[in-house]
Amino acid sequence: MSLGSIFDIAGSGMTAQSLRLNTTASNIANAETASSSTDTTYRARKPVFAAIQQSMMNPGQGNFPMAADQGPGAGVRVDGIVESQEELQMRYEPHHPAANEDGYVFYPNVNVVEEMADMMSSSRSFQMNVDVMNTAKSMMQRILTLGQQ
Repeated sequence: MSLGSIFDIAGSGMTAQSLRLNTTASNIANAETASSSTDTTYRARKPVFAAIQQSMMNPGQGNFPMAADQGPGAGVRVDGIVESQEELQMRYEPHHPAANEDGYVFYPNVNVVEEMADMMSSSRSFQMNVDVMNTAKSMMQRILTLGQQ
């Protein structure tokens, strides 16, 4: 694996974790948004990731003959963002301005504790990818100085 590939892998990981941080922040920001119906209530969102195989990133390079789904990983891509199908929170608050005719208010299916754990995890993953890039950069700089000695 070349150092350039390492930059690609770490860069795709940073992009994925950045998206994960943004969706988590959106979930937390909307955690207490009230609505009068289930159709208009915010639902928690989660990104869906998939591994990019080495053969997809560097086609034509003589990789080991393996099936495309068994080759070494070479990064991550975002396949999309899905809404949670968990039950919404329904609270009886007849005096709330968003209460429906039965006095119920609907709140998102966002678990703030789970979202905070997700945020810490994605933040650490992002930082690890930054560390990988910095290490690869340092190695490249050392390689360039070898010829000067």
